[in-house]
Amino acid sequence: MSTIPYFRSLAGLALVAALSSCSASAQEDREIKHVFVIALENHDWTQPATVPGGIEPIDQSPNAPFINSLVNGTGLAIIGGHLENISGHVAYATAYHNVLATPSGNNPHIHPSEPNYLWAEAGTNFGILNDDDPYVDNPPNVQTTTQHLSGLLQRAGKTWKSYQEDIDLTTSGGKLINLTLPWDQWTVPLVSKSGVFGPGSYLNAYNDSVQYNYACKHNPQVFFTDTNGGGNTTTSNPLTSHYAPLQQLAFDLADNRVADYNWITPDQYNEMHSALTGGFAGLTGDASQIRAGDNAVSRLVPLIMSSRAYQDGGAIILWWDESEEDGEAGDNADDFNHTVGEIIISNLAHPNEGGLPYASSIDYTHSSDLRTMQEIFHVRATGGSSPYLGDAANANDLSDLFASGVIPTHP
Repeated sequence: MSTIPYFRSLAGLALVAALSSCSASAQEDREIKHVFVIALENHDWTQPATVPGGIEPIDQSPNAPFINSLVNGTGLAIIGGHLENISGHVAYATAYHNVLATPSGNNPHIHPSEPNYLWAEAGTNFGILNDDDPYVDNPPNVQTTTQHLSGLLQRAGKTWKSYQEDIDLTTSGGKLINLTLPWDQWTVPLVSKSGVFGPGSYLNAYNDSVQYNYACKHNPQVFFTDTNGGGNTTTSNPLTSHYAPLQQLAFDLADNRVADYNWITPDQYNEMHSALTGGFAGLTGDASQIRAGDNAVSRLVPLIMSSRAYQDGGAIILWWDESEEDGEAGDNADDFNHTVGEIIISNLAHPNEGGLPYASSIDYTHSSDLRTMQEIFHVRATGGSSPYLGDAANANDLSDLFASGVIPTHP
């Protein structure tokens, strides 16, 4: 019997295998593998005309030069030791609204911050309408359900981590100082804390102040028992490895040890929520809050973009928690005249158009982020009629902000 067909078949199989390998590699190159959410606070992206003393929007604000440079095509940053225009990695939303917002603003009022962070995890606020720590109230704000994003990731063998500024700090002379504890003394940060560092402390890395301000309400994973370890505030809590001080992010990026899903919250002075005593960069009030937040983002984004985790299927999401009234009498933050910021930074973002970052006009809310995370990480809700968590079943995903085919069509 001739051996030619046999060798031809081997060659054919080798070709098929090679093509399959190339196809799989090409597909993998178009997959998002690591997500970094940087949570920011209490500012509209756009809003109606403001009055003196009101909360100003971020879009075109002179006090947010870095963030605005991202979307206007002039974003510059040092990436891997080289100055680059990073706006080529950017796409953003122009019609991202507060949860349940309507054109008229006649809708349930999902405020203040904490309900929105819960919604980002589970597609609902569970009826919570305050900013209390997880175990303060009776009944407590903590939830026992496993049907939330980090819980689903955990059960599916995916990794998640919460980086929070001003947690796990050293005590000296009865006062906190800005020096992190050894990793084996870290805890799950279930209690908010704010104040002034003790004498001899290092200054805050982003704003050069001696003030600290960690808020549980901006750390969504601590509101679920399966991801907070059941309220254990000691080092014996089995979930401590999922929470780290923000300083640890740089080390994890350098060592390529970041999680699949990373939630990053600067402290309340560096996320645009609160004003430092004495202001920031010569500014006071709301202007100083915006500038301080922009400064923190301008440091965090290049740090992440320089990492292997970002370069190999990484996506950064600049996320704001809720829309705000601008200070004008009768203003309604829940109507479509107010938009919330949502900026994507990724090699897999929608390509620039006309030399500028792509601006999507599709209606989005926090439910859209949640739906998209479920699709990216292939995690499905259980026990209900939909594979999506809560209101994510009703939302548009963020696929328009990414290159075609990057976001899967189902979880």
